[in-house]
Amino acid sequence: MNNKFLLTTTLCTALSLSAMAGNKNTAQEEPKDPNAMVAYLFTYFNSNDPKDEQICYAISDDGYNFTPLNHGNPVISSDTIALTQCVRDPHILRCEDGKTFYMVVTDMRSAYGWSSNRGMVLLKSTDLINWQHSTINFPTRYTKEWKNVIRVWAPETIYDRKAGKYMVFYSLRTSDPGSYDKIYYQYANADFTDLEGEPKWLFDAGNATIDGDIVYNEADQLYHLFYKQESGRGIYQAVAKNLTDKWQMLEGNVEQTKEAVEGVGVCKTIDGKSWIIMYDCYGNGHYQFCKSEDLKTFQFVQNTETKGKFTPRHGTIIPITQAEKDRLLKEFGNHNQPILSGFHADPEVLYSNKTKKFYIYSTTDGTPGWGGHDFSVFSSDDLVNWTDEGKMLDVKGDQVKWATGNAWAPCIIERKQKDGSFKYYFYFSAHYPQSNRKEIGVAVSDNPTGPFVATDAPIVTDADRPAEVRGGQAIDVDVFQDPKSGKYYLYWGNGFMAGAELNDDMLSIKKETTKNLTPKGGNLQTWAYREAPYVFFRKGKYYFLWSVDDTGSPNYHVCYGTSTSPLGDIQIDEQNYRVIEQVPEDKIYGTAHNSILQLPGKDEWYIVYHRINKNFADRKYGGGVPGTHREVCIDKMTFDKKGNIVPVKPSLNFTR
Repeated sequence: MNNKFLLTTTLCTALSLSAMAGNKNTAQEEPKDPNAMVAYLFTYFNSNDPKDEQICYAISDDGYNFTPLNHGNPVISSDTIALTQCVRDPHILRCEDGKTFYMVVTDMRSAYGWSSNRGMVLLKSTDLINWQHSTINFPTRYTKEWKNVIRVWAPETIYDRKAGKYMVFYSLRTSDPGSYDKIYYQYANADFTDLEGEPKWLFDAGNATIDGDIVYNEADQLYHLFYKQESGRGIYQAVAKNLTDKWQMLEGNVEQTKEAVEGVGVCKTIDGKSWIIMYDCYGNGHYQFCKSEDLKTFQFVQNTETKGKFTPRHGTIIPITQAEKDRLLKEFGNHNQPILSGFHADPEVLYSNKTKKFYIYSTTDGTPGWGGHDFSVFSSDDLVNWTDEGKMLDVKGDQVKWATGNAWAPCIIERKQKDGSFKYYFYFSAHYPQSNRKEIGVAVSDNPTGPFVATDAPIVTDADRPAEVRGGQAIDVDVFQDPKSGKYYLYWGNGFMAGAELNDDMLSIKKETTKNLTPKGGNLQTWAYREAPYVFFRKGKYYFLWSVDDTGSPNYHVCYGTSTSPLGDIQIDEQNYRVIEQVPEDKIYGTAHNSILQLPGKDEWYIVYHRINKNFADRKYGGGVPGTHREVCIDKMTFDKKGNIVPVKPSLNFTR
């Protein structure tokens, strides 16, 4: 119950008591039942892409029209819970105590093939936000009869009234001759961390049977099993008095369509008068919703289109209370930060004079060991709404011949040619096996989204930096055009800041101009230089920005100094050096590795940066490294009368 409601209730009660002094028959308003169900929670995954095989939430007041939470991004990251680092088919259940929730998911990465999963994940929560988990790998757990398991699909949980236990059921198949998908079951242990005994047969339709969903109907005192029959048209139903009895198969199909369907989910409405039946029309971009009064006849309600940030696959729904709804909205509310969907880092922002659009180029994040190998680009007309333009450079493929992986920290610049056309020079770091280090390369295109063609070798290596700062990685590149001279400069460095003038071809540096620009002094709490240099010019000053501390630290933040030259020396005002830093009270951490945007022709400035996803801020190295789950944000940046950058407070909602 929120504070506003509490205040309203208090006022109403006070007025009622006052009125009762003059009229003893005045009735007070009945308090709302805190256990009443007021909305629906939809758990699902998004697609067969590994980055989308994760648990997501959506919420609805009517059970048919859903709004994704957390901007459609995961609420539980698969690489923290699953052996395959991907999950599918989430089923959520409210337990008999009314306050505990169980969730079971398929531990599977579909990119490995449809016969590649070997188990499931069990999850338990008391608040729908924080989940404990345990994984079960069938071939290693059940080494005799089930050592050849190749599928453990779509697990679900139901309370067995007769046994007084929670049953986990799922379809299972082995590689043994004659094996096909059948529904099996096991009981969960008391704390829902493991399964008891060996898999036992529950139901077999005579051919491949998957995606089972069971509900108990008080009206007829029967369990109803809904399932997909692979050789049939769609979803069928069977009933039984007890879960482990022989099931009676019913005639006909449940679905109200001729489309291919799967992943049926059945839920009692919040008023308790009917049932919601939904299934995934996976080939046609929508979910179909039906209703039933008796689980015998089914009436079409609507096709709910799935697009944009809401592309659910094979999910289930449960009713939730007002307090649970409020808690979910507070934790996963659709703030417009981050501005990009998914995990991305090291954002580089560009305004294109050719297209009159804004672009952000990013390191693709969310892989262990900072192991992403491609860069993404997003476009926008307004800095608020961004369109994914896809992967624009892959350093592991044929596009970059000299590199083998680790696509990190790009930058880009637009240069107008003598004939009026434009070229785009995209600088990046990647792993160079010849030196066994990260080195800097460049790719060129006629358009901001590509295609880009990379040079055959890196353009900056360890040997190109100042002698006193050699060693380590040549990463975190930045490119800058000096508005005074028209010359172009390149900056880079982890543990040091190096700078050099670019040759006119934009594909090489003037090595004789290379300079060590590393700011002096400071510490991890103040301005000690770590990485990610960025340079811009305003009103006669060159501003040098950099990131402090480690990318995996909540304290990762941005500082700055100024200079009268694009190659330093950099002066630091010890009273004015902070640009942006974490706000723990808003669960905003690790705000750094930035780029800066000036709107064309205006003294209007924005900082684009990444932050650590709040669910990973306290993860330690080796177990969900926080530096591999970053997300991109943007905020306005201003200056005081002396030209000092006014410290930016990172926001939950960005407005221009």
